[in-house]
Amino acid sequence: MSLKKHIPNIITGLNMLCGSIAAIFAVQGNLIMAALFVGLGIFFDFFDGLAARALNVKSEVGLQLDSLADMITSGLVPGIVMYQLFLRALPGISDPTADSWSADAASTWLEWDIPFLAIFGLLIVVASGYRLAKFNIDDRQTDSFIGLPTPANALLILSLPLILVYQPHPIAVSLILNEWFLVGLTLFSCYILNAEVPLFALKFSDWSFKQNKLRYSFIAFCLVMIVIFQFIAIPLIIASYILLSIISNKSSPRQGELA
Repeated sequence: MSLKKHIPNIITGLNMLCGSIAAIFAVQGNLIMAALFVGLGIFFDFFDGLAARALNVKSEVGLQLDSLADMITSGLVPGIVMYQLFLRALPGISDPTADSWSADAASTWLEWDIPFLAIFGLLIVVASGYRLAKFNIDDRQTDSFIGLPTPANALLILSLPLILVYQPHPIAVSLILNEWFLVGLTLFSCYILNAEVPLFALKFSDWSFKQNKLRYSFIAFCLVMIVIFQFIAIPLIIASYILLSIISNKSSPRQGELA
């Protein structure tokens, strides 16, 4: 059996491995390392599709494996990160996972010590799983997306701890660590993942500028935003991506129908 057939799946496996490591860091509360490994996972997620198309070795197994990897990297981890952000935002809440293996904790294992509002953040995991299941059976999403892709949503959520650590502007910190802002962001995340909103995909069938003018322009916009605003640029880029897709679909009705 040719090794060539397995190359995209190996890359997808690296995505899954990175997501699993990110989940461990997220559970431990190390959100920066979680963000790092989610970023690596999304990098591999982008290139497994390119490898499959370049090698012409697309398969049904590869499609399912890709969604399973995304469920970990871009579904489970953002939900845990949102849970951790709720713990930091809620007043007087300590990490319930601390010393969870101690003898004293073992004697009271039936006690519930997790704030219900923090669990609300795990709805992102559920919404991501539902989106990925729909994606696998939706033949409309070959050249575009319906709803926000899970990797983009993961970048949105994972940007928050990065902003808190590396760009702790008082306004940004007070907003991110506001539990009601987190509730609103969680609800928005769950909605936009599964909304019937056509969004353009950064998939290149060829490299011509004429056919990919919107994609090249958006990539250039992203690079400029990141240079100027750093991690704060990520939420702005995701918002711009959604708005630009909506404007593009309205200006080109046929593209919206095909999407």
